Amino acid sequence: MTVSPTVAVIGGGPAGLMAAEVLSASGAQVHVYDAMPSVGRKFLLAGRGGLNLTHSEPFDVFMTRFGERRAQLEPMLALFGPQQMREWASGLGIETFVGTSGRVFPTDMKAAPLLRAWLHRLRAAGVQFHMRHRWMGDGVFDTASLRFATPAGGIAAKADAVVLALGGASWARLGSDGAWVPWLQAQGVEVAPLLAANSGFDGTGWSEHFSSRFAGQPFKSVALSFTDSHGRHFARKGEFVATAKGIEGSLIYAASALLRDEIAAKGSATLLLDLLPDRSAEQVLAAVTHPRGARSLSSHLKSRLGLEGIKAGVLHEALSREAMQDAAQLAATIKAVPLKLIATRPVDEAISTAGGVRFDALDAQLMSNALPGVFAAGEMLDWEAPTGGYLLTASMASGAAAARGAIRRLGLG
Repeated sequence: MTVSPTVAVIGGGPAGLMAAEVLSASGAQVHVYDAMPSVGRKFLLAGRGGLNLTHSEPFDVFMTRFGERRAQLEPMLALFGPQQMREWASGLGIETFVGTSGRVFPTDMKAAPLLRAWLHRLRAAGVQFHMRHRWMGDGVFDTASLRFATPAGGIAAKADAVVLALGGASWARLGSDGAWVPWLQAQGVEVAPLLAANSGFDGTGWSEHFSSRFAGQPFKSVALSFTDSHGRHFARKGEFVATAKGIEGSLIYAASALLRDEIAAKGSATLLLDLLPDRSAEQVLAAVTHPRGARSLSSHLKSRLGLEGIKAGVLHEALSREAMQDAAQLAATIKAVPLKLIATRPVDEAISTAGGVRFDALDAQLMSNALPGVFAAGEMLDWEAPTGGYLLTASMASGAAAARGAIRRLGLG
């Protein structure tokens, strides 16, 4: 009787679970190992505010969100991209809808029902889960002797192939702690340093008055622009949030790679904040210079331009009392408030990480050149993307790609 080959998937996030699904469909015996008490913890956390599965924009536009890693990710996403993600969710009984921003969500917005349905299907397919099994990748990379630490003590497991889906280094308490980096490096696998991605920044120099009054409040219906020292430009409308020491939020995350790299190279990065992106500079100047009679300047700005609250507050941060009375300077600043940033928030606070196993350390099937039979997938690969469904879709696409690589190596398809 022919015995099906065994594949160990180490890491129970979306990439690992997708690898397990594709592998089990090929007839492999699949064992998923995870250090945490349950799988998908970061997945569930991401879904607390509404699970953003993917994005509905055209595929060519979707691919631009992956920057310099587009070439490596496009073949994977061509096979499992936004449309396939929605079809996959539908197959689990989870219908989806497109929000006003173009983002795709489950109809009930929740992550837990999808994860439950997914795990039910995986178990029905024969996938075996081993929780509280922390891989001890301390030099033992022989697939015939994978070592794990468990509450009952150390154990060894055998596999014909291994898919590593260990995540990056953000939200360590959920399992992604980056502990694997030195282990792989010791085996000759090239790893780019793990850096914060989709993160907030410090350094705006908010006054105590502004910070105490507006920290945690959003800047809505604004636009940001930034050009780095290499001439790369970012410009987009949206919203973000003021923090006690800086800024964070979806619009900031979209620019975070450029900002992070500029701060690393130059020590700081200065964004320009347009408080009224739907009004031209000429319209703003006309409103500012319009006679205000006995009204105060703050009342005038509120009446003519709708500037109040945090938007009015940031103008006082940027301009002196005297400069606020200079109509031309005030109007120009409304369209371009400078926000100087000097530091990225810590990696563990970031939504995701950049860096990881370099693609040139892998073959086209995502197998390690230095460790035959060992594949890598998900956020532990050297790529990054903004929030908006791009991270999740590409993580799962890479999990499927690594699984296909293992299937090919094992002669299963």
